[in-house]
Amino acid sequence: MAGRLVQIAALAAAVWAAGLTPAISERLRDLVQVEGARDNQLIGFGLVAGLAGTGDQTTQVPYSVQAIQNMLRQLGLTLNPNTFIQPTAVASVIVTADLPTFMQLGERLDVTVSALGNAKSLRGGVLLMTELRGADGQVYAIAQGSLLVSGYEANGQAASTTVNIPTVAHIPRGATIEKMPKAGFAAGDTILLDLDSRSFGNAARIADAINARYGRLAAALGPGQVGVRGPEATGARVEFVAELLDIPVIPEEPSAEVAIDAQSGTVVMGEDVRIGPAAVAYGTLSVTVNELPQVSQPAPFSRGRTTVVPQTQLQSSEKRARVVELHNAPRVSDIVRNLNAIGATSSDLMAILQALQQAGALRARIKVL
Repeated sequence: MAGRLVQIAALAAAVWAAGLTPAISERLRDLVQVEGARDNQLIGFGLVAGLAGTGDQTTQVPYSVQAIQNMLRQLGLTLNPNTFIQPTAVASVIVTADLPTFMQLGERLDVTVSALGNAKSLRGGVLLMTELRGADGQVYAIAQGSLLVSGYEANGQAASTTVNIPTVAHIPRGATIEKMPKAGFAAGDTILLDLDSRSFGNAARIADAINARYGRLAAALGPGQVGVRGPEATGARVEFVAELLDIPVIPEEPSAEVAIDAQSGTVVMGEDVRIGPAAVAYGTLSVTVNELPQVSQPAPFSRGRTTVVPQTQLQSSEKRARVVELHNAPRVSDIVRNLNAIGATSSDLMAILQALQQAGALRARIKVL
């Protein structure tokens, strides 16, 4: 027994010294989604009432007036179309919700309410009865209730302040399900598993893991889908899918990628990103433009006119370029250390990584978000 433990310890030390890490398995439920068991998006137009003067300015938002007139007409009150109304306690809103599959009629959904016009805040408002429709135009839920707003706005004559977003609110369990979409989960004898990330390798590994557990039941239908033959009875199929999604699968190593968000200047590098030997020359060229307009004042009684004479000052400077040699970087920490030595900003780092890829020194794909 002691000799076996020594062999295991020696093998672990060799793996660690070689820089290798054991493959980590993941549950199948973390890699795929069962087709026909997805959520459905709902949307609707409604009115929020009871606002403390922070609603729409109806002279600038005509559809709020039209919505109020339509609602009152349905409640039995008919207004003259030429009547001028300007309520500041009402705001037009868009209501959205996600309808999961396999829920039952009468169950409740969380909804999000967003101002559509120029309302300043939805705090203290109440959403009036709003129909929520799916992509097919059918009504699947009815929303109504008091709003929960995390932000607020306060203003005076000379200053104002805003905390968070006061024009977006939530209603927990604010919608009632009135109709359920048809689910394709129980149709046919094949259960389709849609991969979260398209990959030929992962599709093949998932099919192999399922076949190793149940026999020849699964087949990879492409890089994004795996088909599994399941029982036809609905009850047996539910139990089968529950066990199926708990099967451990060792996914393939992800591709080496560098993700760049140009808007925020964020750069994220994957574990497998490598940089070969290269030399980077980094310098900065700056140009400063100053506008100093001068006033030309004529002499007294000269009948001249006072004019503004433009005067522009240009100044350019270029820092001496720093040449930094990048050695082989087998790990992400080595890449970060090499690039930090350059002293470049986030924007410069994006340009450097793209130039390294063009030069063949960056062994990764660059993905711009």
